[in-house]
Amino acid sequence: MAHRIALVDDDRNILTSVSIVLEQEGFDVATYRDGAEALRGIVDTPVDLAVLDIKMPRMDGIELLQRLQDKAPTPVIFLTSKDDEVDELHGLRMGADDYIKKPFSQRLLIERIKALLRRRDLDMSDGPGGPKDEAIQRGDLLLDTGRHQCAWQGKPLNLTVTEFLIVESLAQRPGHVKNRDQLIDAAYGE
Repeated sequence: MAHRIALVDDDRNILTSVSIVLEQEGFDVATYRDGAEALRGIVDTPVDLAVLDIKMPRMDGIELLQRLQDKAPTPVIFLTSKDDEVDELHGLRMGADDYIKKPFSQRLLIERIKALLRRRDLDMSDGPGGPKDEAIQRGDLLLDTGRHQCAWQGKPLNLTVTEFLIVESLAQRPGHVKNRDQLIDAAYGE
């Protein structure tokens, strides 16, 4: 079954060109021209991943991300014309899993989508098709790897997929030092 991708951008050219490329890659694509329309569509028909423009009319990408986290948690890649590092950090802290600046390479976008979906699919299975029901307990830290949920001292933490994968990598081998490359591999795979 094809992964369903939501593509949300107020630029009709981006919607058309990116949706064509995604469909050629075998994805089922739902396109939306603003955040309000996208929120309704994604809540009604959930998606495996959303690609959101930050600057849109009626509801921007940041607000859409916040509302999606409450109603239909979804991995998110931001597309933006903003090139300030502060904006990128803000987007990632709000829960986005990746951030791509416009103009962008469609091939790069597709590979990042595939990488996020690959990690999500691996986390949902334990080998050939079986559900993963593992929990990792390390002191006050509890990681539910099957549901991508994390708690500290019994209180849930809202982590992005990337943050969760880094914490999980560290929790699997406490006391072992990991270098930057190892953490990047844990978070981004290939």
